[in-house]
Amino acid sequence: MDNEATHSYPEVQKWLARHSDFVMHFTPTSTSWLNVVERFFRDITDKRTRRDSFTSVAELELAIDLCVAHHNIDPKPFIWSARACDIQAKVTRPRPLSLPLRDKY
Repeated sequence: MDNEATHSYPEVQKWLARHSDFVMHFTPTSTSWLNVVERFFRDITDKRTRRDSFTSVAELELAIDLCVAHHNIDPKPFIWSARACDIQAKVTRPRPLSLPLRDKY
């Protein structure tokens, strides 16, 4: 699961306390590529929604629903191609520091 703040809402925490069979596992920050759901959302964006315009939310929802339905005609399991040690090395590697932007004026 990603590190989105919604997981810390009191209602979510209460639900988790009542459902002890669920264990939360978080992906490290800036590693959305480890989350298969995030990868699926990326695919929908790349294949269907990025280069189009929609006149309403309903039209966008329909486009997403049709994309998912098309995918589900012949779904393929996600197969990791990276070795666990390579993933671990990438996750633990320090990220470069962001430099502050300078004012143009």
